[in-house]
Amino acid sequence: MTTLPPHDQKNILQSRAPDSANSLAQDVYLSTLAAAFLLDRKAQNLTKKTLDFYRMNLQKFINWCDTQAVRTIDQITPELLRGFFIAMTERGHKAGGVHAFYRTVRVFLRWYAVEFEPADWRDPLRKVKPPKVDIEPLEPVSLETTRAMLDTCKRGKFTDERDRAIILFLLDTGVRAGELLALDKQDIDALTGDVLIRKSKSRKPRSVFIGRSARRALRAYLKMREDSTRALFVTDEGERLHMNGLRQIFLRRAKRAGVPAPSLHSFRRAFALAMNRAGVDLLTVARLLGHSDLSLLERYIKQTSEDLRSAHERGAPADNLL
Repeated sequence: MTTLPPHDQKNILQSRAPDSANSLAQDVYLSTLAAAFLLDRKAQNLTKKTLDFYRMNLQKFINWCDTQAVRTIDQITPELLRGFFIAMTERGHKAGGVHAFYRTVRVFLRWYAVEFEPADWRDPLRKVKPPKVDIEPLEPVSLETTRAMLDTCKRGKFTDERDRAIILFLLDTGVRAGELLALDKQDIDALTGDVLIRKSKSRKPRSVFIGRSARRALRAYLKMREDSTRALFVTDEGERLHMNGLRQIFLRRAKRAGVPAPSLHSFRRAFALAMNRAGVDLLTVARLLGHSDLSLLERYIKQTSEDLRSAHERGAPADNLL
């Protein structure tokens, strides 16, 4: 990525006269504006994952602009943007990945417009339609696979009781793996099943719940705890369980059960589908999952033809009329 020397960047972005800021900004290298954009996002306390997402996508965009001899924002045209998205597709990026580039460029250009209020400049992306993304349903873990893995968890052994509690907890709450690992013992009432998710992806706390079977499994696991660690789920050495350890648990359980190892996220999808089949409305499911809208549920809830037939039988207008 082409960059200016740090002192030149500082002179342009921080020491410009207010009345000339608009015109100067259009002549600043894209890489310098990108650095200022990322600084603004960091100041907003976005997560490291989100910052890395913007950084990676912007770098690819600016590197590609360099190959087209485009180095300033006023050189960006709708034709250039379309060419970039086509190039990313030809380089093997899937539709979802190309759409991620589109979203990144859109946020970057909108930030530029608000930050500098450039005169006689219009966002070139306004004429470029976003790439279409086919909605492919995400596979949930099957109940057969879940049962087989649970059958490998024997009673009375610490790791078996813990693994059983984890499997049922993920299935019964639909929480993300990272949210599970961040839980402390104080965040859950093992009697009522109320769980407080403090560290969510959106940074907004929410409540989820576990049913009777998951509560029994959790209490059996907690009775075997002899450590003083505050974490809800720990290793057999009494330290907080981390992502790699959690993945290893599921790999071992699947191997012992003789089933393909499910992804951690597939339990989240299974939760969404089970709740939907049980008649829970989509808004409630979205809130339990921590989604801000319903759009992603289209991919989580993979309804079969039998699901659709059952739904039709319950609500067939003509049958309910006569």
